[in-house]
Amino acid sequence: MPQAILLQDVESLGERGTVVDVSAGYLRNYLVPRRLAEPATAASIKVAQRRRQDADRALREASERAQENASLLGRTVLTIAQQAGDDGRLFGSVTNQDIAEAIRDARGLRVDRRKIHLDDPIRNVGTYMVVVEVADDVTATVKTMVVAA
Repeated sequence: MPQAILLQDVESLGERGTVVDVSAGYLRNYLVPRRLAEPATAASIKVAQRRRQDADRALREASERAQENASLLGRTVLTIAQQAGDDGRLFGSVTNQDIAEAIRDARGLRVDRRKIHLDDPIRNVGTYMVVVEVADDVTATVKTMVVAA
């Protein structure tokens, strides 16, 4: 059976970059015309392995960076000043966007506002623990102090 290198994820065969054994007709008539795979040669197998190693290294580095950012955010205390009444109730609220901007100003990290888990907008002066999703399965808890301006 000839071998093929998958150029895209194929549900019944495997993920992109893997070398699989397929029948000659399946390779010639289905995979190659649809650009799902290419015939595997010694050189193309080496290139695919190198690509996979590079992708694994990039994934590992991204994971390490996410861990570093999470530990940095865990040590961060944000102070957000908002106008408030005498009873401590804010005129307006502190939203995910406000917290994302405060993180960007304090640490220089860009965090997507959709990755900040806040059940409801903050409407009172006080200290809150806000969960921020830095990457997949990597979260940090940021201490956020809302003070009256």
